[in-house]
Amino acid sequence: VQLQASGGGLVQAGGSLRLSCADSRRTFHNNAVGWFRQAPGKEREFVAAINWRGGTTSYRDSVKGRFTISRDNAKNTVYLQMNSLKPEDTAIYFCAVDRSSVWSGRIATWGQGTQVTVSS
Repeated sequence: VQLQASGGGLVQAGGSLRLSCADSRRTFHNNAVGWFRQAPGKEREFVAAINWRGGTTSYRDSVKGRFTISRDNAKNTVYLQMNSLKPEDTAIYFCAVDRSSVWSGRIATWGQGTQVTVSS
């Protein structure tokens, strides 16, 4: 599985970005997928996840109500819509494929990261 994250950039606080995670080998439609982020000097942390059918999602508390994860299995792509961005959301964002169809946190494959910078 080759994962490519894109959509990052520089945005002012309160703005929005949509990240995409594309699977070039078109094989992750049976797996749950998640987003993580890592800020400078900090450990990588879980942001959101979605099961393979797309009906069940989970989020870290600090992004609930602001971020939305979704997927289009026909396009082999998972999205992270980020609204009301805050400077503390600044990080490199990574997508990751779970080993299971239901999110377990056991990562099979990490994608490349995309930088998100939120200015105050």
